[in-house]
Amino acid sequence: MSVIDSFLNMPEDTFDTLSVSILVTGLMIYMGFVIYRMAKDSNAGKFGTIILFFVLGFGMVGFIIKTILTEVLQK
Repeated sequence: MSVIDSFLNMPEDTFDTLSVSILVTGLMIYMGFVIYRMAKDSNAGKFGTIILFFVLGFGMVGFIIKTILTEVLQK
């Protein structure tokens, strides 16, 4: 069985878990880039950039913590 066959015959729940993990990770990386560009374009300085990453990145950290806590509490 080749890699392509095993990918095409993957169970739906495995595909959902894998695709959501990859896509949410990509979205978080993109959001980090957007925060960086916002800080750079607004000339926020070093302190302003740190504040932007802390405040706007806090939502991403909350999402990661929620995912970890859900997995830990289900076991």
